[in-house]
Amino acid sequence: IKTRAELNIPPSVIHDELSSAYDDQAPSLRTVQRWCKSFREGREEIEDEIRSGRPITETTDENIEEVRLLIDDDPYITIEEVQEETDLTYGTVQRIISEHLKLRKLTARYVPKDLNDFQRAERVRICKENLAKFQKGTWRLCDVITGDESWFYHQQLRRKSSNAAWVARGDPPPTVTRRRKFAPKTLFSIFFKSNGPVLIHHIPKGQTVNRHYYMNNCLQPLVDEMKCQRPLCGTRGIIIHHDNGSPHVHTDVINYLESQGIIIMPHPPYSLDLAPCDFWLFDLIKENLNDQNNSEALHSAVTEFMNSLSKEEYKKNFR
Repeated sequence: IKTRAELNIPPSVIHDELSSAYDDQAPSLRTVQRWCKSFREGREEIEDEIRSGRPITETTDENIEEVRLLIDDDPYITIEEVQEETDLTYGTVQRIISEHLKLRKLTARYVPKDLNDFQRAERVRICKENLAKFQKGTWRLCDVITGDESWFYHQQLRRKSSNAAWVARGDPPPTVTRRRKFAPKTLFSIFFKSNGPVLIHHIPKGQTVNRHYYMNNCLQPLVDEMKCQRPLCGTRGIIIHHDNGSPHVHTDVINYLESQGIIIMPHPPYSLDLAPCDFWLFDLIKENLNDQNNSEALHSAVTEFMNSLSKEEYKKNFR
């Protein structure tokens, strides 16, 4: 820079030459302009002047690699823990992580089960096969009925965000009592299609949902409802989608569904996030329920909410 400045070559040209020779290691145009100005004003030294404050010498390749190895070894490590291991400042560690390693910290996502290699392969295979049938037109989304069981509490506890309240300075924060272990609750079996609910059944207290109860009180009413809705074709071409719970996959249940001409959609094992009831409907209902005194009132509230959802909401979920 000093030599080219002595020859009165413009800083932009000098910067272009340095960039051609050293690529991203070249100094910035602003730096070249600053040095050219200093040399033309009579400066002879080419070393940086001594400045007050701590020199930024900690962001070295060695330190970056040390931080990277610590994070690779433990992705949950905190900046404070990295500080203790490396003797670097908080700001340096933060700068290395964000600017050099390009990392950010995210809250871990909950999954119901850590699948093994075979289960993951099965998940991919089953999903691809199901998807191909829709893409080829063998199956239609409007023919799918999906359902599952879930517990609904009579008294509702809101999420943390909805429990926040404004309080005056110096006043204690609001409290929410933890739900009692044996708080009143009711088990529901719910089925719905892409245009709305088909069956909303609450199971009596103390009743075990085995294959006999599932067939007699859930599937048979479901079949009767479909025959009423489709008097010409009945259940022919209907596709039922439920998870791999014991009552759902029992031989008697499978035989009954096949006898009614209903197709059973395969569901990957331990994959709650692929069941519409689990990834969409149940949480949505529970977030919008008010306190109810008994199972009948809760049943009415659940039914009213599901009927209040537009057909487009159901279709969007299926798509």
